[in-house]
Amino acid sequence: MTIQRSSKSPGDEPGPSPLAGGAAPEADPVGLSQGQIVRKRFFDNTAAIISLVIFALVLILSFSSLGFAGIPGWWKYNHTEFLPVVNGGAPTFSNIFSWGDHPFGQDAIGRDYFAMTMRGAQNSIIIMFLIGAISGIVGVVIGACAGYFRGMTEAVLMRFTDIIIIIPLIVLAAVLGRNVGASLGEGVRVYFLGIFLGLIAWTGMARLVRGEFLSLREREFVDAAKIAGASNRRIIFKHILPNAVGVIIVNTTLLMAAAILLETGLSYIGFGVQAPDVSLGLNISQNEQAFQTRPWLFWFPGLFIVLICLTINFIGDGLRDAFDPRQKKFNARKAGTAT
Repeated sequence: MTIQRSSKSPGDEPGPSPLAGGAAPEADPVGLSQGQIVRKRFFDNTAAIISLVIFALVLILSFSSLGFAGIPGWWKYNHTEFLPVVNGGAPTFSNIFSWGDHPFGQDAIGRDYFAMTMRGAQNSIIIMFLIGAISGIVGVVIGACAGYFRGMTEAVLMRFTDIIIIIPLIVLAAVLGRNVGASLGEGVRVYFLGIFLGLIAWTGMARLVRGEFLSLREREFVDAAKIAGASNRRIIFKHILPNAVGVIIVNTTLLMAAAILLETGLSYIGFGVQAPDVSLGLNISQNEQAFQTRPWLFWFPGLFIVLICLTINFIGDGLRDAFDPRQKKFNARKAGTAT
């Protein structure tokens, strides 16, 4: 009699799932490109999407109401027009369908505060984007060169970065803003302030990118590119930089949020945007003595500062989670079912 032996060993028998309750680990969708996966993760982040919508509404409202770059806006007043003070300058806004003549009220000399707030938001957003773009580009170039080439190149670039770091940013911005910025025109001064702050706010980005490049330059794909004869420029911009773009984008958004607070602080102490132009910080500074009698002069600029900073930070958090493959959502319902 022939005894049939099983071809399966005891170790081949199906065992229990490594996760209690048989729940499978969350995986990325199969067949999607890296860009599609990042986009899907970002749009799955509710807080980031809500913040993106709110920031877009603030952007549209501020730039469309007063106009920009020669394009007229739909609001009937501007930020320099003196008008008779109505109802003690109190806001006329009652609901979304009834704005009145001065929805945010008027200041002590009759200027429409809605126009002033929108102009301040315009200037603050312009400065924010200039600082983010310029400091991002300078920081990425210096950090990438220092992290990839090492040696004397790294030593020179990092010592230059250390020198920029020890310069007191607020003091230098205050001196140049008062002496150089005051001689410029109303519109040019805002761009000068944004460009100047961007040229000295890149140090954190440079150190972060250098650290990423020090890690990525030791990977196998870089060795393969070198063996294939790729130039240093191609390796930096075509191979290493795309793998560090997540960290760069996230840090840029956080830098932009900090730029709003920096510009607000400089304008508050009188060294940022100068009158007759306005910014959100300058609006608060000019009406400091009226806090007890006319608090709305603080509510609206402060509200826009908070909205812009919070939305940019939440967008940055969403981008961080989207670009980091190790970030997984914690589903409390699935965890409870598994236990």
